[in-house]
Amino acid sequence: RAKALPICDSWRIPYADSLSSLAASCDAVFVHSSTASHFGVVSTLLNAGVHVCVDKPLAENLRDAERLVELAARKKLTLMVGFNRRFAPLYGELKTQLATASSLRMDKHRTNSVGPHDLYFTLLDDYLHVVDTALWLSGGNATLESGTLLTNESGEMLFAEHHFSAGPLQITTCMHRRAGSQRETVQAVTDGALIDITDMREWREERGQGVVHKPIPGWQSTLEQRGFVDCARHFIECVQNQTVPQTAGEQAVLAQRIVDKIWRDAMSE
Repeated sequence: RAKALPICDSWRIPYADSLSSLAASCDAVFVHSSTASHFGVVSTLLNAGVHVCVDKPLAENLRDAERLVELAARKKLTLMVGFNRRFAPLYGELKTQLATASSLRMDKHRTNSVGPHDLYFTLLDDYLHVVDTALWLSGGNATLESGTLLTNESGEMLFAEHHFSAGPLQITTCMHRRAGSQRETVQAVTDGALIDITDMREWREERGQGVVHKPIPGWQSTLEQRGFVDCARHFIECVQNQTVPQTAGEQAVLAQRIVDKIWRDAMSE
């Protein structure tokens, strides 16, 4: 209460002393809590008749994630997972350019973020973004073909790279936890063009006549560039219009199902 009241006063938010009292006063709620708490918090809100947008992953294990999807469907409520990269303007523009793509590669690296969590946590907490974005860009029907996972002696993730196919399109996802860089890149090789996007804000394109750089609009904030603004707006519009979000149902657990398989395959080796 002592921590909450100053925040509520600053932002003119009514104070709620419990999740149930909050649910009673809301039609829709954004959930930003620890992954371990997602199932309990989201299921409580859904059972109270509240629409939910929750930060990824939907739950800390696949079975609980699937149970939440089933609960939302049963209650006829909106349940959306906030995969912000699906709403990043440059990624959205790239998706429209991939009809003739042969290769799509996404890299998301860390300067020095090995541990302290185990392999499963890091796959679900961070690598999930890479898998979800790459599969969404490719159309969502890709098949996992092969991959590599490296961990240290403590079982903490060092490196991951996986290869998928979607018809003629070859897809690669990659992450190194100690790459000396926080860079995120997506590269698409299409029939007639090579397109590179860096950190969701730099577009570099070649079509046989030199390199073209597309500038980011000066008015566009970092939150807009990274998809957070349109992600939140999409959820609100879906609740208002009673439409299905882009990241609901099967799309909410698609990448988590693949990450879970990647982890299980690694554990069985």
